[in-house]
Amino acid sequence: MIPVAEFKQFTEQQPAFKVLKPWWDVLAEYITIAMLMIGVFGCTLQITQDKIICLPNHTSADYVSQITCKEYSQNTQATNSSEEQAVSTPSPASTPSPPREMSGLRNNLDLQQYSFINQMCYETALHWYAKYFPYLVVIHTLIFIICGNFWFKFPGTSSKIEHFISILGKCFDSPWTTRALSEVSGETTTQEKVAERDLSKTNFDETSPVMADVSVPEKIVVETPSASVLDKKEGEQAKALFEKVKKFRHHVEEGDILYSMYMRQTILKVCKFVLITVYNAALVGQIHFIVPCSVHTEDMTGYNSFCCNHTKAHLFSKLAISYLCFLGVYGLTCFYTLYWLFRRPLKEYSFRSVREETGIGDIPDVKNDFAFVLHLVDQYDSLYSKRFAVFLSEVSESRLRQLNLNHEWPADKLRQKLQQTPEGRLELHLFKLPGLPDTVFEVTETESLKLEMLTEALIPPLVSKLVKLEELSLFNCPAKVQHASLTYLRDNLRVLQIKFEDIKEIPLWVFSLRALEELHLFGYLSPDASKNVALESLKELKSLKVLMLKGNLSKVPQTVADVASHLLKLCIHNDGTKLLTLNALKRLSLLKELELIRCDLERIPHAVFSLNNLQMLDLKENSLHTIEEIISLQHCRKLSILRLWHNHIAYIPEHIRKLKGLEELCLNRNKILVLPPQLFLCTKLRHLDLSFNEIRELPPEVGVLQMLQFLALTGNFLEDLPNELFFCQRLKTLKLGQNKLTSLSPRIGSLVSLVRLELKGNKIDLLPPELGSCTGLKKTGFVVEHSLLETLPLDVRDRLSEDV
Repeated sequence: MIPVAEFKQFTEQQPAFKVLKPWWDVLAEYITIAMLMIGVFGCTLQITQDKIICLPNHTSADYVSQITCKEYSQNTQATNSSEEQAVSTPSPASTPSPPREMSGLRNNLDLQQYSFINQMCYETALHWYAKYFPYLVVIHTLIFIICGNFWFKFPGTSSKIEHFISILGKCFDSPWTTRALSEVSGETTTQEKVAERDLSKTNFDETSPVMADVSVPEKIVVETPSASVLDKKEGEQAKALFEKVKKFRHHVEEGDILYSMYMRQTILKVCKFVLITVYNAALVGQIHFIVPCSVHTEDMTGYNSFCCNHTKAHLFSKLAISYLCFLGVYGLTCFYTLYWLFRRPLKEYSFRSVREETGIGDIPDVKNDFAFVLHLVDQYDSLYSKRFAVFLSEVSESRLRQLNLNHEWPADKLRQKLQQTPEGRLELHLFKLPGLPDTVFEVTETESLKLEMLTEALIPPLVSKLVKLEELSLFNCPAKVQHASLTYLRDNLRVLQIKFEDIKEIPLWVFSLRALEELHLFGYLSPDASKNVALESLKELKSLKVLMLKGNLSKVPQTVADVASHLLKLCIHNDGTKLLTLNALKRLSLLKELELIRCDLERIPHAVFSLNNLQMLDLKENSLHTIEEIISLQHCRKLSILRLWHNHIAYIPEHIRKLKGLEELCLNRNKILVLPPQLFLCTKLRHLDLSFNEIRELPPEVGVLQMLQFLALTGNFLEDLPNELFFCQRLKTLKLGQNKLTSLSPRIGSLVSLVRLELKGNKIDLLPPELGSCTGLKKTGFVVEHSLLETLPLDVRDRLSEDV
């Protein structure tokens, strides 16, 4: 007997696959089980019972067509009269010999004889369809089973199906799905709605950077009870699901192998159904109860014709009819499947109804295999697609990311990251986060907010809680601002720094900040200023006082002149690109500070000379070789700071004396050989930096600088110092390191205001004890070799070591 369990492997599937089996596939599966049972039952009977029983016919016959089988019962005769007529008709192609009466022979082998006759007649006289019908049913059914489940086993499709089923089940059971759907459908409690109103408006509506105009106070939310609804672990699991859904969608939308495989196996089932139906209907009539048989065994048995009884013919004929009925129903399911496949495009799936029902408007439509499996899932339960759609929404993902961020970065943890900036502001620096945590706005003492390389940042109305916020930095961070947030920033933000790769990344809302006083732009600016479209909106910044452009401009943008009426400081930091045109500078009549750094300038720009209010000029790291034009700077009557450092200047022209108002002069990192005495006629100098040049002598005229407080001569070739230097009694910092000094004059003691003295890197052997008179000098401000320090008297060393 054949156990049915042996066939289990052909139909065994993972239980989860049922979501991809529409009702017609389920019906077809049950029908194949019924047909398989018919085949197994027939095979069992075929094996366990006698197949055929034969009795001798007393009339001889040379051919089967000559045999006339007489019935031995009335019932048998009534049932098989038509069969006898069919088999008793002689063949016209042969000439039958006249029938004769035959009698049996006695040989004591009756049992063996008839076993032999039964086997011979079963093999030669019985029609092949009557013999193999049960096996054919089993084989055909197995083929149907294989065709119906082949796409679940084929490597190219099974992996995608298993992946999809796994993700679908997790999405269906995820607490985040329930939360998202309940919020948008109004199933949350009234308390949750009130508490989460701002969170949902802030994070669920990213399709537009500017929302409806709502007053700022209504936007402030004190607490968000998300932790009680979705814990950190569940949030991380939902985040992983979003990533899996993205990757799966990208993978399956590229092709249509699932659709093609399902289509092909359906077409194959239809073809197989037609073939099986045709030949079974034609051959089912070949199952006869009485079968005539001719076996030439006269010498052994005395007979050569027999009448055989096919014992299972009646049952097989009924099973065949039942099988054909089931086969017909199975065929109808196959034809319906084809109709469903061709009725509408299954390689496109629209979530329009889900979008309307849930209110999540950014759920995208899908295509190819992704669309096809969703159509199949809808045949099982459309709720699966609805819950799955939550994980296709970027808005939903953004909200989840926000919740996870809030869990990961509580206010206390953020408060520990506060640092003091050089300007004295308390700064909160966030680096490489996936978004902007809402908890940031609970750190109300923040004065400067720096967002660097955040994946995205949506500034919500909660920003109004940062009452001390004055500075915002966006470094490679795309930022969106809602309308209520913009209202607050427009009136309160004073400093904005933006670092970008492309000027198009500068958000347009920047130019509506009417209270903005400082704007710093770091990034690629087209050498052709006319292509920097974003800068055209500078004129909207009515309060702008400081503008810094760090990029690669070839000329000063004309739009800078649009802010000429209030701009006080302009900084252009080029990345070595030559700044050719500076005519726009002439219109900046109120400009007080100008920095042109790394602009490859070979001379001081003439446009600078017309800036009557200029107080500070910085030309650091250019290509200046001569500064003969410095005489024209006398027109800048308010100029007090001149920085020409890090250039190639070889000498200082004598007419530098014309700059009577100079208080700070930086000429360090040049190639100056000689200092003209006229330099020291700038008697208001407080800060003079001549370090790292090639100066060999310091003129005695340096003593004229009675206002001098800072003098740097580090890295030159000085061998001695003029005594007049020590007349500068207001000197606080004196840097003489890395020179060739052999001694230090005892007059150093007259510099009673000295707080920092650098002598390291010289050839001095002995320090004068008069250093003890420099009461403001301490060991921390005295830079000298340790061995040289030991040459001072003990009391002087002790005094230098005293705490300030």
